[in-house]
Amino acid sequence: MTQHTVYFVSDGTGITAETFGNSILAQFSVKARHVRRPFVDNAEKAHQLVKEINETGVREGQRPVVFATLVNREVLNVVRQHCEGLVLDMFGTFIAPLEDEFRVKSNHRVGRFSDVAKSQEYHDRIEAINFSLAHDDGQSARNLDSADVILVGVSRCGKTPTSLYLAMQHGIKAANYPLIPEDFDRGALPSLLVPHRKKCFGLTIDPERLAQVRNERRPGSKYADLMNCHYEVREAETMMKKAGISWLSSTHKSIEEIATTILRDIRPDRLMY
Repeated sequence: MTQHTVYFVSDGTGITAETFGNSILAQFSVKARHVRRPFVDNAEKAHQLVKEINETGVREGQRPVVFATLVNREVLNVVRQHCEGLVLDMFGTFIAPLEDEFRVKSNHRVGRFSDVAKSQEYHDRIEAINFSLAHDDGQSARNLDSADVILVGVSRCGKTPTSLYLAMQHGIKAANYPLIPEDFDRGALPSLLVPHRKKCFGLTIDPERLAQVRNERRPGSKYADLMNCHYEVREAETMMKKAGISWLSSTHKSIEEIATTILRDIRPDRLMY
């Protein structure tokens, strides 16, 4: 099948268009070239974008697909009237029915980050990011009582990206702590984590995948040796079972899936807002 180009177009950051668009595209076994075009907030920019999209269609012999989150009606009309791609107006699809249902008009605000300085939610996210960075990879044991979740697992199993995703997307103060050979020799959860066991969530990983990841970082080392990876993963899983800590494998799961599972098990209240 010929590759399509998919544009994510917005008068804001384009994050909403890309996130929602990717969710839709995941339902199809097609490989698309992704192009995000943010801050298309006036007619001139819209005409420039339309020219780019139309030229792409001619060059590739396939009309591009355009996921648009455009609040500005003038900009949206330019794209609708002149673009030769398949334009999917994502806001228009939902806003009109919701205006009828709520019996109020949309405020047509561009972007979801307006007035962030006044937003407590935004402040909480910044605090959570700072906390997660300060408590990455067991750097600090201070203030663990204020953590929402503490991720535990062997080195390179996905703790850091998961922690940062939880902080950035959900405002969760997530610390992460690596389990090391000394912990396995003791056969018990590190003592500083014991008081916070109910906040702990474990990540594990397929040993072969772990060896592959570690070899990219420290090739040929004992740290990356497959037998050592088997040992560490086995001991970590045994320790987590013994401590009664919920855990999952990050091998075939996305960061989004891991984070959602953690929220469901540790902070279900954060799934309601």
